[in-house]
Amino acid sequence: MANFSLDSIRAAAEAKYGSTDIELSGGFTVRLLNPLRLDKDKRAELLTIQNKLDNEDVDQEVVLSDAIRLVAENTKAADRLLKEVGSDLAVLAQIFETYGKGAQVGEASASES
Repeated sequence: MANFSLDSIRAAAEAKYGSTDIELSGGFTVRLLNPLRLDKDKRAELLTIQNKLDNEDVDQEVVLSDAIRLVAENTKAADRLLKEVGSDLAVLAQIFETYGKGAQVGEASASES
């Protein structure tokens, strides 16, 4: 039987379910946390936000900004990212798409529980 250390399991989890890191000007990095790294309430809120994006009458800029604030490691980082993006909906959509691709494995696993 193989023995594993908690540190090795944590490293494997980080490799598989790590954050989506976005580097901003000045070398500042914003970490968008994988859904499995969020607490249960935030995961539920993220699902609600994702469902809102399917509505045609929703302000996508507001919804995408809310999603980024929710999954960012901290509010200061999210605000800095959103300030640099401005109101460029295409960039916000691309950030969320990039985040979604990085988080797909985690989201699929989360739905199993």
